[in-house]
Amino acid sequence: MPKIAGQQFLDPSIIEKIKRMDVRARAVVDGFITGMHKSPYHGFAVEFATHREYVPGDEIKHIDWKVWSKTDRLYIKEYEEETNLKCTIILDCSKSMDYGQTGRDRRGPGKFDYAATIAASLAYLLQSQADQVGLVMFDTAIRKALPASSNPAHLKLILHELDQAKPDHKTDVGDVFHGLAEQIGKRGLVVLVSDLFVDTRTLQETMRHFRHRKHEMVVFHVMHDDEVTFPFQDNVLFKGLEIDMELLTEPRALRRTYLEAVDRFKSQVRRACSTSGIDYVPLSTTDSLDAALSSYLAFRQRAIRGARRR
Repeated sequence: MPKIAGQQFLDPSIIEKIKRMDVRARAVVDGFITGMHKSPYHGFAVEFATHREYVPGDEIKHIDWKVWSKTDRLYIKEYEEETNLKCTIILDCSKSMDYGQTGRDRRGPGKFDYAATIAASLAYLLQSQADQVGLVMFDTAIRKALPASSNPAHLKLILHELDQAKPDHKTDVGDVFHGLAEQIGKRGLVVLVSDLFVDTRTLQETMRHFRHRKHEMVVFHVMHDDEVTFPFQDNVLFKGLEIDMELLTEPRALRRTYLEAVDRFKSQVRRACSTSGIDYVPLSTTDSLDAALSSYLAFRQRAIRGARRR
């Protein structure tokens, strides 16, 4: 059987654990028979359906005040939800994502391979649910953009692009993300997979833009195990991947200060996500990805069930 380009990013153990999980956005209230386009449930709306008269106990926020001003009667706006999710996976292809891909043998896969496996696994899951999934790869600009589709052939195209991608250039989320927030259109789920080596304030501003456009957002923060644990012992020459800098040093003298800086950085990113209502999933390349994805998707399902009970 011929090998599909990018198939190395589809780890069977990951797919087996997550294929029954539901990655629906929290705004979707109940879910559902795969392939249905409309839900019989009314509530958190994306498409207007009808009016009905207000009855005691209805939420005031759903009253159509324009109708009241014309008729002097209270009517509630009801909506239908689209049950099929539209998801856009945004994958960082900047030079810093190249760490661990080549060179001396390191623990775990390279950072980009790990991130691409996340993207491929989620795309596989979404396609299996008849949801629409698209892929955007970026560094200082958008390098590839595949619009969201539920066509079964679309997964092969996504895998092909993941296979062809070569991390390069610096990371810049400013203009790139602001433009994407406007282009994606219909609200859905936006998944960012990145090492997030950007200015935290700029990152927060751009993520808020997605939230302002009513998108739900999940951030998979991928770092190589070397970046998280700093295991170096002997003198090492450190080279900047996105900046022109070299530093020959004895790493044990730097380890404590470095790890404190990494903790501050991750805390800043976590706060930036939290204040914008964005799910934050920190990952190291030595983390078992099947367990990490299963745990996160189970958390999403619990959150959805909790929202229903409220």
